[in-house]
Order: sequence, then C-alpha cells, then structure tokens
Amino acid sequence: MIRLRYGNTNTFYIPAAHGGLLIDTDYAGTLPAFWKALKQNGLTLRDIRFVLPTHFHPDHTGLIGELTAMGVTLLLADVQRAHVHDPDAVFAREPHLHREPIDETKALCISCKESRAFLREIGISGEIIATPSHSPDSISLILDNGDCFVGDLEPLSYLPAYGENPPLRADWERVLSCHPKRIFYAHANEVHLDRA
Repeated sequence: MIRLRYGNTNTFYIPAAHGGLLIDTDYAGTLPAFWKALKQNGLTLRDIRFVLPTHFHPDHTGLIGELTAMGVTLLLADVQRAHVHDPDAVFAREPHLHREPIDETKALCISCKESRAFLREIGISGEIIATPSHSPDSISLILDNGDCFVGDLEPLSYLPAYGENPPLRADWERVLSCHPKRIFYAHANEVHLDRA
C-alpha cells in the first residue's frame, strides 16, 4: 500500500495482480500535484485500474471525472449510486477549477455483499462494508492483512466524546469485527491497533 499525499485528503494506492486500486482522490484542481505524487512513488496512471471513493464529498472525488476520462474505472458501491452527483453543486460554484464531471454510466457498480468476490478477482483480499454514520454513501475497505481504510469515519478514539451515537458505534462495531490492525483515515494519521 502506498499513501499519496498531494492535498488535504490522504489517497491510497493498493497494488493488485490485475490493476491497482486508488482509494479516494483530492479536490478538483489537484491533478498536477497528483501526477507529481505518482511519479515520486514510482507509479504511473497505467498502474491504476480502479478508483474507489470512500464517499462522494468534493474533497474525495475531485479528480474522478478526469481519471475516468483517461481510462480508470470508477468502482461504485451499491450504497453510493444515488450520491455520485452530490458534489456537483459545490464544484459549480468554482468553475475556475475545470473539474471534469463524473459519468457514472461508465462505472462498475458492485454490492457490498459481492465485494469480496470482486476484489478477489482483481487480486485484492478484503471487502467493502457500508459505514454510513458520516454520510449515507460512506464505505470502508477492509483488507485481510489488517489494513482498513475508513475515509471520514469519526476516529475510534473520539467515540467516548460522542456519548450515545448508535450509528457511529454500529459502524465501528462492523469495522472492528473484521479485526483490523491499522486504520487509515482520509484526514488524520494512521492508527495501529493492538489486537493481540
């Protein structure tokens, strides 16, 4: 796994036997910085076959339209289908960014339930689970090696501060039931869990 940091959102690249998976992108207008981050990590666009957003907020999807126009396939979880265009209104107020719209008709939509089988086909061992406490379309990717990518899910250490928040607790219960070893957040440093 390679963390690409070229803006305000952590983006992660997971190599795979049949084309790598990019988790999230940054805001629109960061494409030159994205190219630089790829080069610094010995990657090219040809290494990326799929892009999987953890949710459809502007700071996670700003480059998806451009990447898919260049041949990367948007991997869309079923719980995200209705939210693909949620960030459009934000980007409409910033035409100077020249953001390429997302064409969801070219996306590959899979259900969270079938995600393990799909990921296995491309050479990744893990699954996608719905974690909707941040937004209805939020998902987390949990790999069998213990790496867990949760996007903007509120950090586990914040749970006591939230008191009774059943949706957030339910999300973390789902994540922790997969026995993660490392939690990767979109806007915070990774956390190592002692699961011994």
